[in-house]
Amino acid sequence: MKKLFSYLRGYMLWILLCLALLFGQAMCDLSLPSLMSNIVNIGIQKGGIKETAPNALSADAMKLMQTFLPQDDKEYIQASYQLVKAGSPAEDIKKYPKSETFDIYVRTGGDPDRLGAIFGRSAFSLLAYLKDLAAQSGENLPAQTGSGFTQGLDEIDLSPLYKMQPMLDSLPAPALDKYIRSSAGMDNSLMVQVSNVMVKQFYDELGVDTGAIRMRYILTTGIYMLLLTLAGAAATILVGLISSRTAAGVAHRMRQDVFSKVVGFSGAEFDRFSTASLITRTTNDITQIRLLLVMGIRMICYAPIMGIGGVVMAINKSRSMSWIIALAVLVLILLVTAVFRIAVPRFKLIQKLLDKLNLVTREHLSGMMVIRAFGNQRHEERRFDEVNREFTGVNLFVNRVMVLMMPAMILLMNGISLLIVWVGAHQIEASAIGVGDMVAFIQYAMQIIISFVMISVIFIMVPRAAVSAHRVAEVLDTEPSILDPGSPKDIEEKITGKIEFKNVSFKYSGAEDYVLKDISFTAQPGKTTAFIGSTGSGKSTLINLIPRFYDVTDGQILIDGIDIRDMTQRQLRDIIGYVPQKAVLFSGTVQSNLRYGRRDASDDEIRLAADTAQATKFIQTMPEVMDSPISQGGANVSGGQKQRLSIARALVKKAPIYIFDDSFSALDFKTDATLRKALRENTSNSTVLIVAQRVGTIMNADQIIVLDKGRIVGKGTHSELMKSCETYREIALSQLDKEALA
Repeated sequence: MKKLFSYLRGYMLWILLCLALLFGQAMCDLSLPSLMSNIVNIGIQKGGIKETAPNALSADAMKLMQTFLPQDDKEYIQASYQLVKAGSPAEDIKKYPKSETFDIYVRTGGDPDRLGAIFGRSAFSLLAYLKDLAAQSGENLPAQTGSGFTQGLDEIDLSPLYKMQPMLDSLPAPALDKYIRSSAGMDNSLMVQVSNVMVKQFYDELGVDTGAIRMRYILTTGIYMLLLTLAGAAATILVGLISSRTAAGVAHRMRQDVFSKVVGFSGAEFDRFSTASLITRTTNDITQIRLLLVMGIRMICYAPIMGIGGVVMAINKSRSMSWIIALAVLVLILLVTAVFRIAVPRFKLIQKLLDKLNLVTREHLSGMMVIRAFGNQRHEERRFDEVNREFTGVNLFVNRVMVLMMPAMILLMNGISLLIVWVGAHQIEASAIGVGDMVAFIQYAMQIIISFVMISVIFIMVPRAAVSAHRVAEVLDTEPSILDPGSPKDIEEKITGKIEFKNVSFKYSGAEDYVLKDISFTAQPGKTTAFIGSTGSGKSTLINLIPRFYDVTDGQILIDGIDIRDMTQRQLRDIIGYVPQKAVLFSGTVQSNLRYGRRDASDDEIRLAADTAQATKFIQTMPEVMDSPISQGGANVSGGQKQRLSIARALVKKAPIYIFDDSFSALDFKTDATLRKALRENTSNSTVLIVAQRVGTIMNADQIIVLDKGRIVGKGTHSELMKSCETYREIALSQLDKEALA
């Protein structure tokens, strides 16, 4: 994963912007339940009145409230309120219309919470007195505790109580102290709630339009919630856009780097990584990393903020129900851990099985003709089905585990909601929390659970992406075994093409036995050097050492006296025209394939190369001649046509060295002879190396090297080898009669 972070460095500003947007979105989302709680608690239950202590109340109400207060509370209220006589000033009349007819008290200072608690205790004591009074007269009042208490205050009419003031004033001090002490031990938060209910009655008495206050509060809070929702949505869209662009950019750079790295691989690296595996790493594995970035940039940052913020906000709403959150988190952790331990080991297996599936598919498609020729379609179907079933089985197992998470999470959310409602109902009855607080607590619990779901998804995605990142890093961290020298030697502009093998030995990486042993010869410019031998004698391996597809294990290969390891690979391959054993064409046109050897080749040079390779005749029969399309791999031309086009492509380079690795095998004898004659005329100054299986192809070579089990067993012309080399003579006589070989 370290390699992945290195790709993110160029996007750090964008990622920081995402963090800022996600933090803002989280704050918006965390504010919504609290605002909904306020709509229920304040907007609906308290009529939109936020004040815990009245800003104004009538002189009669002030006197009534002070009746049930101890002396220090009376003094604090007197210091916090100022008497305003009826009819003045005009500003107060506008706020409190009925103040024109009676005196009022207006708050000028004091701590609102302390004042609210004082008024609440006074109201509590008042209700206790009224309950006793009602009991003496045989009437019933609502209970003094729980949610019914504030409802009881709502039902009290203050006007008759003012008429009772003389009776209250005449009560002996011990009797009043009894009621004052009844509220002394009550919780301040409950007293503030009680005071808030009384404030509405004080305002109604002063002619304040409390209905308008309620509607204004609900609408204002609702609009604020809408704005927060829109801001959160905008942040979500921006984060989605930025994360997508970041992930796409990282995936693009990663694919480019993998491709560039693979292009520089030698044969040894291709022996280590199969083609199917490299394709999977470049496509599926990088896609897994991209998906992690798209979701991870959002979830990895957003989920912790929401989870932690939700816990804090939920505890602020009700500490007494915080154990429910702890229970939910504990269950979530156990669930995620179980899924993690079950699913993660399968992710690495999935990628390996995908490699295997791609390998079987590629072999099936590339070998379709052979499969049909041998009638093995059923066998290949069974082989594919076996791999496919294994891959599908592991995928289904992982998907089933993942699918179980969602109903488990929904069950958990519903269970937690029921538990909160059950516990919260008892809390509301005891006036410990409001209805809105319980609603907000449920929403915060859901946010916390959803945050943990997000985290669990990331925990499951990260290991799979980590496996993919490790597989991609394996390719990127692989140092090619063939590297350019630190200080390459300068090559003269005119390379003659003289090739010398000096005691060259070679064995493949990890192998014990040498494929080639103690090979020494010289190939002169203007001469043709041919290689022949039985299958597996090392002919193609020897040829592949010259362009450094593999490096020699021992010895030296020199071109014009310069060790090829002292040249850059580009310098070396620029002076070689190479035709591989298996002709390879690229999708495009005939012309684009021929120009592949040299992009700036003229039309005349292309035509000359095609004439030399005996390709002109069949090219002219094609619908668009040089612009005729060539399908992928040259599937729309025959094997002989592919070989001739490959030869023409090499000739376009006009290189001082030409290598033909068994490049005439698909040609008929007539075309072979004509092509070799044209080659001699057009490559008279170049060093030509030919690997062949047919003796007739190399009979006229200036030098023939016979290989057997990786060693040179014969060297010379055809006539010389027929006399001196038993191996060559056996090969020749197995192909041609004595008259043809003479």
